[in-house]
Amino acid sequence: MTYRKRLAILALLDSLIVFSAIYISYLILHPYLGIFKLPTLLITSLTLLTFHHFYASMYKLYNKAWEYASVGELISIVKAVFLSIFSTGIIQLLIFQDVYVRALAIALMLHVLLIGGSRFSWRIVRDRYITTLQQKKRTLIIGAGAAGSLVARQLVHNRDIELQPVAFIDDDPKKYRLQILGIPVVGNSTTIAHTVEALKIDNIVIAIPSLSKPELKRISEECLKTNAKTQTMPMIEDIMLGKVSVNQFRDVKVEDLLGREQVELDINSISEYVSGKTVLVTGAGGSIGSEICRQICNFAPQKIILLGHGENSIYEIDMELRQHYAVNIEIVPIIGDVQDRERMFEVMEEHQPNVVYHAAAHKHVPLMEYNPREAVKNNVFGTKNVAEAADMFGVETFVLISSDKAVNPTNVMGSTKRIAEMVIQQLDKESKTKFVAVRFGNVLGSRGSVIPLFTKQIRAGGPVTVTHPEMTRYFMTIPEASRLVIQAGSLAKGGEIFVLDMGEPVKIVDLAKNLIKLSGYKFEDIGIQFSGIRPGEKMFEELLNENEVFPEPVFPKIFIGKAVLEQEAEVDFLLKSFENFTSLEIKDFLLNLANRRENNIHLVAK
Repeated sequence: MTYRKRLAILALLDSLIVFSAIYISYLILHPYLGIFKLPTLLITSLTLLTFHHFYASMYKLYNKAWEYASVGELISIVKAVFLSIFSTGIIQLLIFQDVYVRALAIALMLHVLLIGGSRFSWRIVRDRYITTLQQKKRTLIIGAGAAGSLVARQLVHNRDIELQPVAFIDDDPKKYRLQILGIPVVGNSTTIAHTVEALKIDNIVIAIPSLSKPELKRISEECLKTNAKTQTMPMIEDIMLGKVSVNQFRDVKVEDLLGREQVELDINSISEYVSGKTVLVTGAGGSIGSEICRQICNFAPQKIILLGHGENSIYEIDMELRQHYAVNIEIVPIIGDVQDRERMFEVMEEHQPNVVYHAAAHKHVPLMEYNPREAVKNNVFGTKNVAEAADMFGVETFVLISSDKAVNPTNVMGSTKRIAEMVIQQLDKESKTKFVAVRFGNVLGSRGSVIPLFTKQIRAGGPVTVTHPEMTRYFMTIPEASRLVIQAGSLAKGGEIFVLDMGEPVKIVDLAKNLIKLSGYKFEDIGIQFSGIRPGEKMFEELLNENEVFPEPVFPKIFIGKAVLEQEAEVDFLLKSFENFTSLEIKDFLLNLANRRENNIHLVAK
């Protein structure tokens, strides 16, 4: 409907209401008199009509979208009607020397009732009948506070959203049985499963932006006991900044089920060793390497060098960083292989970095069991090349990204990571460069991790393959791991193995079940198939050997240990005699060497 047609209809409707209201009021007071012939009534009607249209225009009663009417619109109606009646009374006093108070009072009440009713009737029709016909999904809102009310209002008013709020859940007992926007608060978070079943809920929206990670995990796990799809509302600051709208919900992610609070970084200590410096990141196109680059750029280095073997991945992170940081930071993409010793020395000499994050590595456990020679070349020789180049050209801090699989290693990948730690620790004893390693477990969403694999299998209709029902792993998000790696670099004194607190270990089968539900499927539709433990895999991963356990963290979620090498000859022997070994001999040598050194590790307070 065009604006002119809408204006004409509303003006005509109001004119009929004004005339009807004033005549009805006179009839109520004088039912047996021929009042229709009275000049008083005619003049009063015309005066009231004129003032009504004037005040209706002033308060924009003809410009409002009444299908979304609320208390604010009702107040505007009351103001316009009251001023119309009051102005008409003044005109009566001036012309007739009297004010027909009772008649005007009845007309005022009829005006509010009829004009308000005519406006709000369309909203009632839309909410009760049109919305019902659209077969919207019945929605339960977790949180009956300001954010929950905001979500409910958006869902009620926006006809294009397919969600219909039918109930609130809130842990505040004072809100129980109250109604917000006509929607009842039916219970607390312990009753989620029962409420979903009783009210036939299709969707759940968690509308508590201030919820802590452990609480979000608890509530999300309650929601996952149901067959309803679970989503969360955006952050309030994103809504206020206009980045997203209130109704742009996101699905609950596996990361939300880790229950880990974000660590506040020591900005000053990081800035001291990063800001205004030259930073080199190897493996800059990988999951961890690229995120380290993003995080580092927030601390305003003078130059960041993106070193990687794959041109496509380096191109992508280069373009991304240039889009956001190219004005203030010099970004240098470099294609190079860490196995190319001359190239590593060439890069170090040309750019003279102050800090190096060595994230380039082969990390896929079963794949490295079949390719032990490549694992040694990349993870051991590559680390040695980059580390010795850093030592040669006076790098201040060198941070090796290591793995929990370096603890009591049972596989090639873990053994090479442990030996890489030995390499940098030996260098630290001789160099002015501070060489440190940072160990952490599996990273959610990284390339080659279980989440992308499970997601692909779910999209294909299943089944999801899990190696063993008792298999457990530690998990951390990519941004959290990268931030803690950067923080650990600021704590470096030389020779340490920093270990990130990974929280509680998670059963892989539980992870798979949760991901199936979070993807909107029932467990029965997808299924889980156990494929057996793969070559080199452990049932349980460790982050520190018992001999390394140091009870107090040096920073929230960062622990420290130091391995002292009593013999380095065997590491040198591996490096010199590598080409003469068969693949089987390499595997045996790696496992013997890595595990023997593990037994010699002890903590040294720094």
